[in-house]
Amino acid sequence: MLSLIRTPKLLGTYIRERRKELGLNQSDLAEKCGTRQASISLLETGNPGIKLENLLLILSVLQLDLAIQNREQSSHSEIEELF
Repeated sequence: MLSLIRTPKLLGTYIRERRKELGLNQSDLAEKCGTRQASISLLETGNPGIKLENLLLILSVLQLDLAIQNREQSSHSEIEELF
């Protein structure tokens, strides 16, 4: 299934849902990723300060891939609304 994610909050929500689908709590996921539970919590609540390397590791543990595609032309105001 393809999910469109354009904000840190949406990413966090998707990661939380996937973690729960796999029957993991935040501590379980943190242990598998070699990080702290607090880091998982921050990510799931939309904190944008995660390192790309850590995000990719978390996605891997959750059996998710990151895909990038071109988007249709957006106006400046639409982009500002996202961030």
